[in-house]
Amino acid sequence: MTPTGLQRVVAEFLGTAFLVMGVIGSGIYASKLSTTDDGLALLENSIATGAILVALIIAFQGISASFNPVVTLVDRFLGHLDTKLMFALMGAQMAGGITGTWLTHTMFEKPAFTISTNDRFGGHLWISEVIATIGLLLIIFLTIKSDNARYVSLAVGGYIAAGYWFTSSMSFANPAVTFARVFTDTYAGITPTSAWPYIAAQLVGAALATGLIVFLIKKPTHSSKELS
Repeated sequence: MTPTGLQRVVAEFLGTAFLVMGVIGSGIYASKLSTTDDGLALLENSIATGAILVALIIAFQGISASFNPVVTLVDRFLGHLDTKLMFALMGAQMAGGITGTWLTHTMFEKPAFTISTNDRFGGHLWISEVIATIGLLLIIFLTIKSDNARYVSLAVGGYIAAGYWFTSSMSFANPAVTFARVFTDTYAGITPTSAWPYIAAQLVGAALATGLIVFLIKKPTHSSKELS
């Protein structure tokens, strides 16, 4: 059965909320349990984030499991949804992210929202976010296009867990999650002045990834077959 637009909106809201809870909540615990070991705290945060992504995508994949505005933008460009639904899903993702921050703070007995003081500002970080976003989108859409679509949850969870380590920006690669992390002054937070360049870099990455995806998945012409 094809899910309704409302079902997809609710799924995106819930999935993004739980994703943000996973990111921020595990960051709070990591900073508490590993106060003197930054590497261990990062490992704890990355494992939890990758794991919750796998679980959420498996659970929601039959309805809607983007949890990320740049994924939804590429979906729209590829003709998988219309403009009205695109904006509805993106709005649900942004609202879900904010809700996830609030719920995490509630669980850990913190103020509902606190503006982050965790500075992540710098050109090398913006380049990192472009690369992280390109990689994420390639992983998602090329896996779905292949015969291994059922493994997309593992591919995405594994990529993001690894992205915490191989990118200098910790591979946010998600405007909704980035915006939500502005409102938590915890391990996973990001200052408002750092967040906007991150989001801009993610949009640049999405544009570049879209071109690569279209090129890689387009059906070959007769002449290109002869060259292969």
